[in-house]
Amino acid sequence: MSLLVNKYARTDFTSCEDFFENFKINVPENFNFAYDVIDELAKTSPDKDALVWCNDEGEERTFSFAEMKKYSDLSAQFLKDQGLKKGDMVMLVLKRHYEFWWLILALHKLGAVAIPATHLLMTKDIIYRANAADIKMVIATSDNDHILDCIDEAQAKCPTLTKKVFVDKNRKFSRDGWIDFHKELDHTSEQFVRPTGADATESKDIMLLYFTSGTSGMPKMVIHNHLYALTHLATAAVWQNIHKGGVHLTVADTGWGKTAWGKLYGQWMCEAAIFVYDYSDKFKPADLLHVIEKHRITTFCAPPTIYRFFIKEDLTKYDLSSLKYACVAGEPLNPEIYNQFYAATGLKLMEGFGQTETTLTIANNIYMEPKPGSMGKPMPNYDVDIVDEKGNSCPPGKEGQIIIRAERGAMHPGMFIGYYRDEALTQEAWRDGVYHTGDVAWKDEDGYYWFVGRADDVIKSSGYRIGPFEVESALMEHPAVLETAITAVPDELRGQVVKATIVLAKGYTASDELKKELQDHVKHTTAPYKYPRIVEFVDELPKTISGKIRRVQIREEDKN
Repeated sequence: MSLLVNKYARTDFTSCEDFFENFKINVPENFNFAYDVIDELAKTSPDKDALVWCNDEGEERTFSFAEMKKYSDLSAQFLKDQGLKKGDMVMLVLKRHYEFWWLILALHKLGAVAIPATHLLMTKDIIYRANAADIKMVIATSDNDHILDCIDEAQAKCPTLTKKVFVDKNRKFSRDGWIDFHKELDHTSEQFVRPTGADATESKDIMLLYFTSGTSGMPKMVIHNHLYALTHLATAAVWQNIHKGGVHLTVADTGWGKTAWGKLYGQWMCEAAIFVYDYSDKFKPADLLHVIEKHRITTFCAPPTIYRFFIKEDLTKYDLSSLKYACVAGEPLNPEIYNQFYAATGLKLMEGFGQTETTLTIANNIYMEPKPGSMGKPMPNYDVDIVDEKGNSCPPGKEGQIIIRAERGAMHPGMFIGYYRDEALTQEAWRDGVYHTGDVAWKDEDGYYWFVGRADDVIKSSGYRIGPFEVESALMEHPAVLETAITAVPDELRGQVVKATIVLAKGYTASDELKKELQDHVKHTTAPYKYPRIVEFVDELPKTISGKIRRVQIREEDKN
């Protein structure tokens, strides 16, 4: 086990009960991940692989911990030379390029605030973000004219946005009004000096700002302090089962908060190598399976969508023997996906739950036996409960909202500080020592939590409460269904009826006969009243930037 893990938490428990009773994260006085983890590993394990990167063009790079310190120091000095200082806001639009890791560590060292973002943003998105957070600098990949054009168009309406930097590892690109990151690094000093005094970082300082993609409304600005990174030790050590010397792959773009969960903080605290597959085109499951096979990935984490695609492939064609553990998060996992993946690989998918506002909150941890379809049990570093509308704890079997009991301002590791510049929204979600997640679930007699849906997504039909996830899980058991979203449609007689929007698997064609077959399948798989009275076949489902299904968009389109 990593010495760093032992320094910040004990993870060698003898049983699940021992874990729940005794797990605790030791919080130092002033934690800064870049200095306290990466720079320390550069001293103790300088030659050990830290980042293993490849792309879909056949290029490969490997960086040791010593090199991560070197390039993060160089990047920090570059940022300082550009006038960046503690508290300044910097947006990173770098896809899966390895420079992202140099730069986010550099921002941590400097005390500036990192704002990871996707390359899919439009001009209006950048204007909103830059003005809402007073962004001073944008650092973007050069291999995407769309995002560069949008940034240029936005700048005129963003008074604080004074610096634009592009990243081009091939050094063949130029653009007026932009700074060339790699060329500047050529004559930047490696001797970055850790800031002191008022410029030094403290645990309470803002480290990260995420614009949540949301399923409705304008994105919220979630801010985290430096303790956020520390808390992801639990994510890696007791959920993803990561060990020193392993090679971990989490499927996520750097603009999504899942990168912080699976390819940055906790994995390096466990002294594992983070693997990055930097693919540029549309996701191809066969290519990713070949990468896992070739690079001998030991632990893997992905959203349910990836596993849906995997099980549609012939997994016997691939040597996945290096894989020792697999996790899933981002959306609820349908039991059928769990069962098929287990049958093909022998690996039990360990589901976890959390939000942009938190770290891992509920999980099937390494000491538990998972129940297919369950999120698992609350992590002991959070005080989690399910409550009714009056705030009373729900008994087993009763649905309610997931809440976390934590006082604001108490420096609770992993909890967000609030919604930046929006105290009203913060108070709405986090009041009287309780953070309301907005997610509905129930727990069984063994204490396992079962997801029902977002509070806004729960369907009320003829007096019944229907959770979309249960109906989606039933449909996913049918071989014709690749993806599906369950929503409510207003109905004069029943109040609401269930609608299924379905993407068909290869080899299946939409027809009235198939619609009837799928409806009957749901009737026989779950309670008959939950079957979708309306079925629509589509080529793809609307999704957020982070890959979550936008049920709100389906509902809005149904109104028109």
